[in-house]
Amino acid sequence: MATVAGPKAMRRLVDAVMAIGSELELPVMLRLIIESAVDLADATYGALGVLDDTGTRLAEFITVGIDEEAHARIGKLPEGHGILGVLIIDKRPLRLPNLTEHPDSYGFPPNHPPMSSFLGVPIRLRDKIYGNLYLTDKKSGEVFTDVDEELVVGLAAAAGVAIDNARLQELVKDMALVDDRDRIARDLHDSVIQRLFATGMSLHGALGLIKPNPDKASVRVQAAIDDLDITMKQIRTAIFGLENSGSDEESLRADVLAVARDAEGALGFEPRVLLDGPIDTGLDSRIGGELLTTLREALANIARHAGAHRVDISITVEGDVTLEVRDDGVGPGEAFRAGGKGLANMLHRAERLGGTMEIQGVEPSGTLLVWRVPKG
Repeated sequence: MATVAGPKAMRRLVDAVMAIGSELELPVMLRLIIESAVDLADATYGALGVLDDTGTRLAEFITVGIDEEAHARIGKLPEGHGILGVLIIDKRPLRLPNLTEHPDSYGFPPNHPPMSSFLGVPIRLRDKIYGNLYLTDKKSGEVFTDVDEELVVGLAAAAGVAIDNARLQELVKDMALVDDRDRIARDLHDSVIQRLFATGMSLHGALGLIKPNPDKASVRVQAAIDDLDITMKQIRTAIFGLENSGSDEESLRADVLAVARDAEGALGFEPRVLLDGPIDTGLDSRIGGELLTTLREALANIARHAGAHRVDISITVEGDVTLEVRDDGVGPGEAFRAGGKGLANMLHRAERLGGTMEIQGVEPSGTLLVWRVPKG
Protein backbone atom coordinates (compact mmCIF):
# COMPACT_ATOMS: atom_id res chain seq x y z
CA MET A 1 0.00 0.00 0.00
CA ALA A 2 1.31 3.44 -0.90
CA THR A 3 2.45 5.73 1.92
CA VAL A 4 0.80 9.13 1.61
CA ALA A 5 0.64 12.26 3.70
CA GLY A 6 -2.15 12.72 6.21
CA PRO A 7 -4.86 15.37 5.91
CA LYS A 8 -3.07 17.93 8.09
CA ALA A 9 0.17 17.65 6.13
CA MET A 10 -1.67 17.83 2.81
CA ARG A 11 -3.43 21.03 3.93
CA ARG A 12 -0.06 22.52 4.81
CA LEU A 13 1.22 21.59 1.33
CA VAL A 14 -1.82 23.22 -0.30
CA ASP A 15 -1.30 26.37 1.78
CA ALA A 16 2.39 26.47 0.88
CA VAL A 17 1.69 26.04 -2.85
CA MET A 18 -0.81 28.89 -2.81
CA ALA A 19 1.50 31.14 -0.77
CA ILE A 20 4.53 30.85 -3.02
CA GLY A 21 2.34 31.12 -6.12
CA SER A 22 1.02 34.52 -5.04
CA GLU A 23 4.46 36.03 -4.34
CA LEU A 24 6.18 37.93 -7.18
CA GLU A 25 9.43 39.18 -5.62
CA LEU A 26 12.02 36.45 -6.20
CA PRO A 27 14.16 36.99 -3.04
CA VAL A 28 11.05 36.93 -0.84
CA MET A 29 9.73 33.88 -2.69
CA LEU A 30 12.97 31.90 -2.27
CA ARG A 31 12.94 32.43 1.49
CA LEU A 32 9.26 31.49 1.62
CA ILE A 33 10.00 28.27 -0.28
CA ILE A 34 12.66 27.06 2.15
CA GLU A 35 10.61 28.13 5.18
CA SER A 36 7.69 26.12 3.79
CA ALA A 37 9.92 23.08 3.19
CA VAL A 38 11.23 23.21 6.77
CA ASP A 39 7.67 23.41 8.07
CA LEU A 40 6.38 20.57 5.88
CA ALA A 41 9.17 18.16 6.86
CA ASP A 42 9.36 19.36 10.48
CA ALA A 43 13.09 20.02 10.03
CA THR A 44 15.35 21.95 12.40
CA TYR A 45 17.55 23.40 9.66
CA GLY A 46 16.92 24.15 6.02
CA ALA A 47 18.64 25.78 3.06
CA LEU A 48 17.90 26.60 -0.55
CA GLY A 49 20.96 26.52 -2.76
CA VAL A 50 20.66 28.32 -6.11
CA LEU A 51 23.02 27.04 -8.82
CA ASP A 52 25.23 29.33 -10.87
CA ASP A 53 25.03 29.58 -14.67
CA THR A 54 27.25 26.51 -15.10
CA GLY A 55 24.91 24.39 -12.97
CA THR A 56 27.88 22.99 -11.05
CA ARG A 57 28.27 25.32 -8.06
CA LEU A 58 26.05 27.19 -5.61
CA ALA A 59 25.76 30.90 -6.32
CA GLU A 60 23.31 31.63 -3.50
CA PHE A 61 22.57 29.87 -0.22
CA ILE A 62 19.50 30.85 1.83
CA THR A 63 19.22 29.26 5.26
CA VAL A 64 16.61 28.72 7.95
CA GLY A 65 17.40 27.77 11.56
CA ILE A 66 20.84 29.43 11.83
CA ASP A 67 20.88 33.03 13.02
CA GLU A 68 23.16 35.82 11.75
CA GLU A 69 25.58 35.49 14.64
CA ALA A 70 26.06 31.79 13.91
CA HIS A 71 26.50 32.58 10.22
CA ALA A 72 29.25 35.03 11.06
CA ARG A 73 31.08 32.41 13.16
CA ILE A 74 30.83 29.79 10.40
CA GLY A 75 32.17 32.18 7.76
CA LYS A 76 32.08 31.46 4.05
CA LEU A 77 28.87 29.88 2.73
CA PRO A 78 29.08 26.46 1.01
CA GLU A 79 29.70 26.23 -2.73
CA GLY A 80 28.36 22.73 -3.34
CA HIS A 81 30.94 20.22 -2.15
CA GLY A 82 30.34 17.04 -0.17
CA ILE A 83 26.72 15.95 0.26
CA LEU A 84 25.51 19.19 -1.33
CA GLY A 85 27.56 18.31 -4.40
CA VAL A 86 26.04 14.83 -4.59
CA LEU A 87 22.61 16.34 -5.15
CA ILE A 88 23.98 18.76 -7.77
CA ILE A 89 25.44 15.85 -9.75
CA ASP A 90 22.73 13.19 -9.24
CA LYS A 91 19.69 15.51 -9.52
CA ARG A 92 17.40 13.13 -7.61
CA PRO A 93 15.91 13.37 -4.12
CA LEU A 94 18.31 12.09 -1.48
CA ARG A 95 17.48 10.88 2.05
CA LEU A 96 20.13 9.89 4.58
CA PRO A 97 19.71 8.72 8.19
CA ASN A 98 23.09 10.27 9.00
CA LEU A 99 24.77 12.48 6.46
CA THR A 100 28.14 12.28 8.22
CA GLU A 101 28.35 8.57 7.39
CA HIS A 102 28.00 9.11 3.64
CA PRO A 103 31.30 8.46 1.77
CA ASP A 104 31.14 11.88 0.10
CA SER A 105 30.66 13.77 3.36
CA TYR A 106 33.24 16.55 3.86
CA GLY A 107 32.33 17.12 7.49
CA PHE A 108 31.43 20.53 8.85
CA PRO A 109 33.50 23.71 9.10
CA PRO A 110 34.41 25.08 12.54
CA ASN A 111 31.51 26.54 14.54
CA HIS A 112 28.93 24.76 12.37
CA PRO A 113 26.09 23.14 14.34
CA PRO A 114 26.13 19.32 14.23
CA MET A 115 23.61 17.78 11.83
CA SER A 116 22.52 14.20 11.25
CA SER A 117 19.43 13.18 9.23
CA PHE A 118 19.22 14.72 5.76
CA LEU A 119 16.66 15.24 2.97
CA GLY A 120 17.60 16.90 -0.29
CA VAL A 121 15.22 17.66 -3.18
CA PRO A 122 16.00 19.45 -6.49
CA ILE A 123 13.95 22.36 -7.81
CA ARG A 124 13.50 22.01 -11.56
CA LEU A 125 12.75 24.72 -14.06
CA ARG A 126 11.55 22.60 -16.95
CA ASP A 127 14.53 20.40 -17.93
CA LYS A 128 17.14 22.24 -15.86
CA ILE A 129 17.93 22.29 -12.14
CA TYR A 130 17.50 25.76 -10.64
CA GLY A 131 18.66 24.77 -7.17
CA ASN A 132 18.20 22.33 -4.32
CA LEU A 133 16.33 22.19 -1.04
CA TYR A 134 18.44 20.87 1.83
CA LEU A 135 16.77 19.83 5.11
CA THR A 136 18.45 18.38 8.19
CA ASP A 137 17.57 17.09 11.66
CA LYS A 138 13.90 16.25 11.98
CA LYS A 139 12.68 17.88 15.20
CA SER A 140 11.28 14.61 16.51
CA GLY A 141 14.78 13.14 16.43
CA GLU A 142 13.71 10.53 13.87
CA VAL A 143 14.83 10.23 10.25
CA PHE A 144 12.98 11.83 7.36
CA THR A 145 10.25 9.61 5.93
CA ASP A 146 8.68 8.74 2.57
CA VAL A 147 5.89 11.18 3.41
CA ASP A 148 8.37 13.98 4.13
CA GLU A 149 9.98 13.39 0.77
CA GLU A 150 6.61 13.28 -1.00
CA LEU A 151 5.56 16.61 0.50
CA VAL A 152 8.83 18.37 -0.27
CA VAL A 153 8.91 17.02 -3.84
CA GLY A 154 5.40 18.40 -4.33
CA LEU A 155 6.48 21.75 -2.93
CA ALA A 156 9.56 21.79 -5.18
CA ALA A 157 7.38 21.23 -8.26
CA ALA A 158 5.21 24.21 -7.34
CA ALA A 159 8.32 26.22 -6.50
CA GLY A 160 9.68 25.68 -10.01
CA VAL A 161 6.50 27.14 -11.51
CA ALA A 162 6.49 30.09 -9.11
CA ILE A 163 10.17 30.89 -9.70
CA ASP A 164 9.69 30.80 -13.47
CA ASN A 165 6.74 33.14 -13.08
CA ALA A 166 8.74 35.58 -10.94
CA ARG A 167 11.58 35.58 -13.45
CA LEU A 168 9.07 36.21 -16.21
CA GLN A 169 7.77 39.25 -14.34
CA GLU A 170 11.30 40.61 -13.99
CA LEU A 171 11.92 40.05 -17.69
CA VAL A 172 8.77 41.93 -18.66
CA LYS A 173 9.71 44.86 -16.43
CA ASP A 174 13.24 45.05 -17.80
CA MET A 175 12.34 44.82 -21.47
CA ALA A 176 11.41 47.82 -23.57
CA LEU A 177 8.13 46.30 -24.73
CA VAL A 178 4.98 48.04 -25.95
CA ASP A 179 3.12 50.48 -23.70
CA ASP A 180 0.80 47.80 -22.33
CA ARG A 181 3.60 45.56 -21.03
CA ASP A 182 2.16 45.83 -17.50
CA ARG A 183 -1.09 44.35 -18.79
CA ILE A 184 0.86 41.52 -20.48
CA ALA A 185 2.70 40.76 -17.25
CA ARG A 186 -0.51 40.84 -15.23
CA ASP A 187 -2.31 38.53 -17.65
CA LEU A 188 0.53 36.01 -17.63
CA HIS A 189 0.74 36.11 -13.85
CA ASP A 190 -3.01 35.65 -13.49
CA SER A 191 -2.94 32.57 -15.73
CA VAL A 192 -0.24 31.02 -13.52
CA ILE A 193 -2.17 31.83 -10.35
CA GLN A 194 -5.26 30.19 -11.85
CA ARG A 195 -3.27 27.05 -12.64
CA LEU A 196 -1.73 26.94 -9.17
CA PHE A 197 -5.13 27.48 -7.58
CA ALA A 198 -6.59 24.60 -9.61
CA THR A 199 -3.66 22.40 -8.59
CA GLY A 200 -4.16 23.36 -4.97
CA MET A 201 -7.82 22.42 -5.19
CA SER A 202 -6.85 19.08 -6.74
CA LEU A 203 -4.48 18.41 -3.87
CA HIS A 204 -7.21 19.40 -1.44
CA GLY A 205 -9.52 16.92 -3.14
CA ALA A 206 -7.00 14.19 -2.41
CA LEU A 207 -7.50 14.72 1.32
CA GLY A 208 -10.74 12.74 1.38
CA LEU A 209 -9.05 9.82 -0.37
CA ILE A 210 -6.17 9.33 2.04
CA LYS A 211 -7.85 6.93 4.47
CA PRO A 212 -10.28 5.04 2.19
CA ASN A 213 -8.03 4.88 -0.88
CA PRO A 214 -4.37 5.90 -0.35
CA ASP A 215 -3.30 4.61 -3.78
CA LYS A 216 -5.84 6.85 -5.49
CA ALA A 217 -4.75 9.79 -3.35
CA SER A 218 -1.14 9.22 -4.40
CA VAL A 219 -2.20 9.20 -8.07
CA ARG A 220 -4.04 12.50 -7.51
CA VAL A 221 -0.94 14.10 -6.01
CA GLN A 222 1.24 12.89 -8.90
CA ALA A 223 -1.29 14.27 -11.41
CA ALA A 224 -1.07 17.65 -9.69
CA ILE A 225 2.71 17.58 -9.99
CA ASP A 226 2.42 16.69 -13.69
CA ASP A 227 0.05 19.62 -14.17
CA LEU A 228 2.63 21.93 -12.62
CA ASP A 229 5.17 20.62 -15.14
CA ILE A 230 2.83 21.61 -17.99
CA THR A 231 2.48 25.06 -16.46
CA MET A 232 6.25 25.46 -16.42
CA LYS A 233 6.40 24.61 -20.12
CA GLN A 234 3.77 27.24 -20.83
CA ILE A 235 5.73 29.85 -18.91
CA ARG A 236 8.95 28.98 -20.74
CA THR A 237 7.16 29.39 -24.06
CA ALA A 238 5.93 32.81 -22.94
CA ILE A 239 9.42 33.82 -21.83
CA PHE A 240 10.86 32.81 -25.20
CA GLY A 241 8.23 34.90 -26.97
CA LEU A 242 9.06 37.96 -24.88
CA GLU A 243 12.82 37.53 -25.21
CA ASN A 244 12.56 37.32 -29.00
CA SER A 245 9.78 39.86 -29.57
CA GLY A 246 12.22 42.33 -31.08
CA SER A 247 14.75 39.91 -32.52
CA ASP A 248 15.44 39.35 -36.21
CA GLU A 249 17.05 35.96 -35.55
CA GLU A 250 15.38 33.12 -37.43
CA SER A 251 14.14 30.11 -35.46
CA LEU A 252 11.33 27.61 -35.73
CA ARG A 253 10.08 28.58 -32.27
CA ALA A 254 9.78 32.19 -33.33
CA ASP A 255 8.06 31.16 -36.59
CA VAL A 256 5.49 29.06 -34.70
CA LEU A 257 4.68 31.92 -32.35
CA ALA A 258 4.40 34.27 -35.34
CA VAL A 259 1.94 31.91 -37.07
CA ALA A 260 -0.16 31.85 -33.89
CA ARG A 261 -0.16 35.65 -33.68
CA ASP A 262 -1.07 35.97 -37.36
CA ALA A 263 -4.09 33.68 -36.86
CA GLU A 264 -5.67 36.10 -34.39
CA GLY A 265 -7.29 38.15 -37.14
CA ALA A 266 -9.15 35.17 -38.60
CA LEU A 267 -9.96 33.44 -35.30
CA GLY A 268 -10.84 36.50 -33.23
CA PHE A 269 -8.30 35.48 -30.54
CA GLU A 270 -4.69 34.34 -30.35
CA PRO A 271 -4.12 30.59 -29.93
CA ARG A 272 -2.20 29.34 -26.90
CA VAL A 273 1.14 27.72 -27.70
CA LEU A 274 3.14 25.09 -25.80
CA LEU A 275 6.61 24.14 -27.14
CA ASP A 276 8.65 21.32 -25.63
CA GLY A 277 11.98 19.85 -26.66
CA PRO A 278 14.89 20.87 -28.94
CA ILE A 279 12.70 22.52 -31.57
CA ASP A 280 15.40 24.81 -32.96
CA THR A 281 18.32 22.40 -32.78
CA GLY A 282 16.73 18.99 -33.29
CA LEU A 283 14.93 19.45 -36.63
CA ASP A 284 16.03 19.97 -40.20
CA SER A 285 14.55 22.73 -42.31
CA ARG A 286 12.31 20.39 -44.33
CA ILE A 287 10.44 19.12 -41.28
CA GLY A 288 10.19 22.65 -39.93
CA GLY A 289 8.75 23.95 -43.18
CA GLU A 290 6.16 21.19 -43.45
CA LEU A 291 5.18 21.66 -39.81
CA LEU A 292 4.61 25.40 -40.25
CA THR A 293 2.55 24.87 -43.40
CA THR A 294 0.46 22.22 -41.64
CA LEU A 295 -0.10 24.51 -38.67
CA ARG A 296 -1.25 27.38 -40.89
CA GLU A 297 -3.66 25.07 -42.71
CA ALA A 298 -5.05 23.68 -39.46
CA LEU A 299 -5.66 27.16 -38.05
CA ALA A 300 -7.27 28.27 -41.30
CA ASN A 301 -9.66 25.29 -41.18
CA ILE A 302 -10.62 26.11 -37.61
CA ALA A 303 -11.23 29.76 -38.48
CA ARG A 304 -13.44 28.82 -41.46
CA HIS A 305 -15.43 25.93 -40.04
CA ALA A 306 -15.11 25.31 -36.30
CA GLY A 307 -16.66 28.36 -34.65
CA ALA A 308 -14.12 27.94 -31.85
CA HIS A 309 -13.46 30.22 -28.89
CA ARG A 310 -10.15 28.63 -27.92
CA VAL A 311 -7.29 26.89 -29.75
CA ASP A 312 -4.31 25.18 -28.11
CA ILE A 313 -1.18 24.40 -30.13
CA SER A 314 1.35 21.91 -28.76
CA ILE A 315 4.62 20.95 -30.45
CA THR A 316 6.82 18.28 -28.83
CA VAL A 317 10.20 17.08 -30.08
CA GLU A 318 11.31 13.78 -28.59
CA GLY A 319 11.69 10.55 -30.58
CA ASP A 320 9.13 12.01 -33.02
CA VAL A 321 7.95 15.50 -33.86
CA THR A 322 4.34 15.88 -32.75
CA LEU A 323 2.05 18.79 -33.58
CA GLU A 324 -1.29 18.87 -31.78
CA VAL A 325 -3.95 21.47 -32.54
CA ARG A 326 -7.01 21.37 -30.30
CA ASP A 327 -10.10 23.60 -30.54
CA ASP A 328 -13.40 23.84 -28.66
CA GLY A 329 -15.57 24.28 -31.75
CA VAL A 330 -18.28 22.18 -33.39
CA GLY A 331 -16.15 19.05 -33.71
CA PRO A 332 -15.07 16.99 -36.75
CA GLY A 333 -18.49 16.90 -38.41
CA GLU A 334 -19.60 18.00 -41.86
CA ALA A 335 -18.54 21.57 -41.31
CA PHE A 336 -14.99 20.55 -40.40
CA ARG A 337 -14.70 18.06 -43.26
CA ALA A 338 -15.58 20.85 -45.62
CA GLY A 339 -11.90 21.75 -45.38
CA GLY A 340 -11.42 18.84 -47.81
CA LYS A 341 -8.31 19.57 -49.78
CA GLY A 342 -6.58 21.27 -46.86
CA LEU A 343 -6.94 18.17 -44.70
CA ALA A 344 -5.67 15.97 -47.51
CA ASN A 345 -2.64 18.23 -47.94
CA MET A 346 -1.80 17.97 -44.24
CA LEU A 347 -2.01 14.18 -44.39
CA HIS A 348 0.20 14.05 -47.51
CA ARG A 349 2.84 16.21 -45.83
CA ALA A 350 2.99 13.80 -42.91
CA GLU A 351 3.14 10.74 -45.18
CA ARG A 352 5.94 12.25 -47.28
CA LEU A 353 8.00 12.44 -44.11
CA GLY A 354 7.05 8.91 -43.03
CA GLY A 355 4.50 10.11 -40.50
CA THR A 356 0.77 10.12 -39.76
CA MET A 357 -2.11 12.47 -39.12
CA GLU A 358 -5.24 11.80 -37.06
CA ILE A 359 -8.36 13.85 -36.38
CA GLN A 360 -10.79 13.08 -33.57
CA GLY A 361 -13.52 14.70 -31.56
CA VAL A 362 -12.91 15.75 -27.95
CA GLU A 363 -15.23 16.20 -24.99
CA PRO A 364 -17.30 18.22 -24.34
CA SER A 365 -16.87 19.70 -27.83
CA GLY A 366 -14.16 20.37 -30.34
CA THR A 367 -11.52 18.68 -32.46
CA LEU A 368 -8.00 17.39 -31.90
CA LEU A 369 -5.59 17.15 -34.84
CA VAL A 370 -2.42 15.12 -34.24
CA TRP A 371 0.30 15.39 -36.91
CA ARG A 372 3.35 13.21 -36.14
CA VAL A 373 6.53 12.57 -38.13
CA PRO A 374 9.91 10.97 -37.30
CA LYS A 375 12.54 13.42 -36.08
CA GLY A 376 15.00 12.09 -38.60
